[in-house]
Amino acid sequence: MTSLTENARGRDGMSPTSTNRPDADTGILVISLDFELYWGMRDRLRLDQCRRNILGAREATKEILFLFDEYKIHATWAAVGFLFFEDMEELKRSIPPLVPGYERERLSPYSYIRESEGLDRDCHFAPELLETIRVHDGQEIGSHTFSHYYCLEKGQSVESFREDVLSAQGAARSRGMEIRSMVFPRNQANPRYLSVLDEAGIACYRGNESGWIYKAMNEEDESLLRRAIRLIDAYINISGHHTYSLSEQTNGKPFSLPSSRFLRPYSKRLALLEPLRLRRITTAMDDAARKGKVFHMWWHPHNFGTNTRQNIVFLKRILDHFARLRETRGMMSLNMGELSSLLDNHRR
Repeated sequence: MTSLTENARGRDGMSPTSTNRPDADTGILVISLDFELYWGMRDRLRLDQCRRNILGAREATKEILFLFDEYKIHATWAAVGFLFFEDMEELKRSIPPLVPGYERERLSPYSYIRESEGLDRDCHFAPELLETIRVHDGQEIGSHTFSHYYCLEKGQSVESFREDVLSAQGAARSRGMEIRSMVFPRNQANPRYLSVLDEAGIACYRGNESGWIYKAMNEEDESLLRRAIRLIDAYINISGHHTYSLSEQTNGKPFSLPSSRFLRPYSKRLALLEPLRLRRITTAMDDAARKGKVFHMWWHPHNFGTNTRQNIVFLKRILDHFARLRETRGMMSLNMGELSSLLDNHRR
């Protein structure tokens, strides 16, 4: 494995760790992926309703990694801790002593595990795929909590969250990996829980875009109106670029590295709007490159599980645009852990 300094070099050979931070006019592309398989869809869809997406995610992951290698893209793969295990029996032996007591029991994966006679390995576990990701240059394995934990739902607590985070760290360490970056499931970042991340040695988390349509909420408080506006915002600039400077994120650990844009999957129904979707992303990348800011894009591998070819082609167009910005403006690609190291150095 190469060192962080070597991993952080782009095609132009720039190393963000050779100084405290990149030049003030250097734009940065950050990519994070929420790697969940069925654990992220279990409380919303039956397995037979999404099996195709889940199984397709395994193949899509390999194609994404191929593109990342080709374009020297660094990314954080925030994995649900359950994915580190080989099977249900191994997972059961690692269930923490305190688990969330959600008021709505369907939210709890522990009830699902308890009631299952067995779990389809391809849909629930992926230790070998995580290892494949880890050995690719520039790829960071982060955490999506141990159990796809919902930090804003009623019935859970900071104490059960602490147990969850420690279990996530333990699962990763059992595979020789150390977690430094966190992505909250359903983007339910809870400010009261950030000290737990710091205690566990997690340096950063993915925050939410600014504005009321992206404010962290539990499922009960979410509305169709917010979802509809977010959908429109993916094609037409309603809320802004959501790029930000490094100086805005240096208040203390764990660092918030807010998302800028969710990479929505290809939709046949909206295929005529694909040029707008691409332009929405590339103009924000231009803004980051021009002003020396961060553009943070994210999605789930299972979003590419169907219509994989169309989604990969679309991602390639984004990365082609990034390659031009790297060539003309020196834009860099960093994963969340590398960016948090820069922020840490900047504070010292």
